[in-house]
Amino acid sequence: MGLYAKYIWPVLIDVGMRNKDTTRLRAAWIPHARGDVLEIGIGSGLNLPYYSPDVQRVYGVDPSLELQRMARKRAAAGRLPVEFLAQSAEQPLPLPNASIDSVVVTWALCSIPDVSPALQQMRRVLKPSGRLIFLEHGRAADPRVVAWQDRLTPLWKRFTGGCHLNRKVDELIAAAGFRITELKTCYVPGPRPMTYTYQGCAQPA
Repeated sequence: MGLYAKYIWPVLIDVGMRNKDTTRLRAAWIPHARGDVLEIGIGSGLNLPYYSPDVQRVYGVDPSLELQRMARKRAAAGRLPVEFLAQSAEQPLPLPNASIDSVVVTWALCSIPDVSPALQQMRRVLKPSGRLIFLEHGRAADPRVVAWQDRLTPLWKRFTGGCHLNRKVDELIAAAGFRITELKTCYVPGPRPMTYTYQGCAQPA
């Protein structure tokens, strides 16, 4: 791993994901989490302040030790116990089947190298009555924007930690064995190839 990926990109991610639009979406969706929470791509811990008192514990998965260092500082300033798992989301999670009440994934499915096994791990650990809460950017509804997403992604992902602009988030979630119970899509402010956003909830099918 180069110096850019190890030290510079995590700082850019932390700063870039603190804008008013991501903050507004976090405030709207993260409080829906309950009980024991698995957060995939916990990053620098920007979701932590938005968990409600109904959350007992957070398991935070992220392969970046630099982002984890930032997240530990945020966790130390809060009330929630957070257990960090420094691993890729595709790897088997050290959690029992059907042991998690809520899975939270925010702006992370775009950069997981092999997203299908990662989603299957989320489904495995989620209780039958549990909920997957997702905030993601991905493949747009406008064919002209999609053409640019497909054009830009090969170069874009080289400089953004493997981020894909063109993943069809709802189809990936459904293909992993989830039933989407709520879905909103929209563009947030910014260049359209980068800002088509999926917001929603799903349950094990």
